[in-house]
Amino acid sequence: MSRRTPQSRNQRRSAPAHNPSCPCGLAETYEKCCGRFHRGQGTAPTAESLMRSRYCAFVKRDEAYLLRTWHPRTRPASIEFDPAMRWTGLEILTTSEGTAFHTTGTVTFRASYAGGSLHERSRFERVDGAWAYVDGDISE
Repeated sequence: MSRRTPQSRNQRRSAPAHNPSCPCGLAETYEKCCGRFHRGQGTAPTAESLMRSRYCAFVKRDEAYLLRTWHPRTRPASIEFDPAMRWTGLEILTTSEGTAFHTTGTVTFRASYAGGSLHERSRFERVDGAWAYVDGDISE
């Protein structure tokens, strides 16, 4: 049996590095995935990647990013987040167009939250070369 000194009692082992996947559902870490778009280090290359980064912005409550990526003709003045809302997952159901070769695109997704889910078909357009969220149709 070894004796502990006061110094050894206060030392803690480092926890193993924890790199959870991005809230958008992809395997990359938030920092390497949607975080870089949120920080302004590039723009989403496809409508789907913009949809994923916007979902992640809702998870993180990043109003500035959401407004920056909203089409100017449909952008609200501000976004009010429900403090009780806890987003739990994103599932991309279908995409149409929305690649580097298109100027418009749609993404249909299901965003889960504690107690339910939101199903939406979102429309995107390019504005000055970058993808922007225009609007969406919510269904049950």
